[in-house]
Amino acid sequence: MKHNALNHFKHVVAIGGGHGLGRVLSSLSFLGDRLTGIVATTDNGGSTGRLRADQNCIAWGDLRNCLSELAERPSMGTLLFEYRFSGKMELSGHNLGNLILLALDELCVRPLEAVNLIRRLLKIETSVIPMSEHPTHLVAIEASGNRVLGELNVDNMTDTPIALSLEPQVSVTKEACEAVKEAELIILGPGSFLTSIMPPLLLPQFAETLAQSKAEIILIDNLTKEPSPISHCSVKDKLDWCHQLLGVEIVDKILCHADSPTQKNNMYFYPLRSKHHIGLHDRLALADALSSMVNLKHITAQAS
Repeated sequence: MKHNALNHFKHVVAIGGGHGLGRVLSSLSFLGDRLTGIVATTDNGGSTGRLRADQNCIAWGDLRNCLSELAERPSMGTLLFEYRFSGKMELSGHNLGNLILLALDELCVRPLEAVNLIRRLLKIETSVIPMSEHPTHLVAIEASGNRVLGELNVDNMTDTPIALSLEPQVSVTKEACEAVKEAELIILGPGSFLTSIMPPLLLPQFAETLAQSKAEIILIDNLTKEPSPISHCSVKDKLDWCHQLLGVEIVDKILCHADSPTQKNNMYFYPLRSKHHIGLHDRLALADALSSMVNLKHITAQAS
């Protein structure tokens, strides 16, 4: 059976944001309710940014993208959820899925309830959890001491920041911590390292839970150099960022793209690139690579 190693896991968690996390979740969607995505909610661009500025809500865009990637296609639900208004009107540029999530959030007690309503509507088994249910912005600190507020501005920085924080500091969604505690396999990335992978790790309780996890943790590196201040940083530099935030070295293995399979220490190389886009992982290749990499001994360790 394909992906047989991954099918041994009862709980798999993927952490990130943007299109990278959506790609991982869609690649592993055969796990159904044994898979959980924990999504960064600090985006402040596009339709999401406009809604945040007007309504002081969490960032809905990455949550919407993950839900869309997990939904069965084609369907009327996904067509509506991904519809983007055009023309010259107030709604122009807004994504209907973002507006639906915002409306459901106002009708529900919690943002997670709004997400779960959409999951049921689109018949999605996999859990999708916002890292926090409270609005917050990503802040980067430059070497000069200057503060750069907001994901868009952080991505446009010339030099790599010396530190990151959240403003205001918010609490983690409790279900996110519970998912990490139960996880036997945790996946970080791919995606924008500073603005997709780092934000959840800036939540103290979440970082503590992740640092204490017995799960095997795999970092998926990007296929192309990302257009951000982290672009000239090596994989080791990224691991140092994680180590600095969590206080311990958590990443067991790194998955990278190469034209042929090979391994060097804890770095695994596989052909991963999609035929349709140089920046996207092929879903089947990604799932097969992860299946080949995992250590089933972690399941025994977690159970004990």
